[in-house]
Amino acid sequence: MSDTTATAPPTTATIGTAGIGLDQVRAHVTAAEWQARLEAAACYRLVAHFGMSDLVYNHITVRIPEGAPGGGERLLINPYGWMYEEITASSLITIDLAGRILLNPHTDIGINQAGYVIHSAVHGARADVGCVIHTHTRAGMAVSAMRCGLLPLTQTAMRCLPVAYHDYEGPAVDPAERARLVADLGDARCMILRNHGLLTAAPSVAEAFNALYWLEMACRAQVDAMAARTELAFPPEAVIAHTRHLYHPETRRRFGLMEWPAMLRLLDRRDRSWRT
Repeated sequence: MSDTTATAPPTTATIGTAGIGLDQVRAHVTAAEWQARLEAAACYRLVAHFGMSDLVYNHITVRIPEGAPGGGERLLINPYGWMYEEITASSLITIDLAGRILLNPHTDIGINQAGYVIHSAVHGARADVGCVIHTHTRAGMAVSAMRCGLLPLTQTAMRCLPVAYHDYEGPAVDPAERARLVADLGDARCMILRNHGLLTAAPSVAEAFNALYWLEMACRAQVDAMAARTELAFPPEAVIAHTRHLYHPETRRRFGLMEWPAMLRLLDRRDRSWRT
């Protein structure tokens, strides 16, 4: 989650994965893992496309739905040192919840320790979460530094409610922080990491990206409105509650699923290399 330079200690790959190069990954993973890799790579590219990336930092983690042989969870995470716009399905690294590397097609690149310290905590505590996204956007950091947090100024902000908050404890490399962050997140999909950035967690990549997009847009709108130095208009509490209810995924639809194919078409029109 942070820009720490610490990386996970190198570990031996799972039997059958040693020496696998980028051009060999697809042939050595299951169909379920390859589909997860495609969705994760698309999400990295989309976050970059919409201006929400931070050089080579931050993370998107995706749960591989079939788990690990013999049991246990497996996650996909970015190679530390690659920009989001460079990520491909084959370039992602497979880890377990403890951060041990299970498949790494790179010979000289590992993962950022903060990626597995926090993301794996959310995946481990929330069986409903298939994807976790963390960003350091300008608007997200600005709102994270506001004592008021995210205000219900716009419909876009109201659709993000409820928003969870976690106080800043420094770069996220201390495993002891995991329990506190998970407790603060609860069952929310959107979290503001105070003095730090944004985080979303959802059942699918499509839903996590959609939640992040709207949380980011809400933060941008709030920063703009507060910068105008005029009196802010808030809807009545009953209207806020009604709007929040209508945008709950169980009320009308799971937001993000319908939009996802259009997002993939957007990527394909620009550069299909994310699929490799």
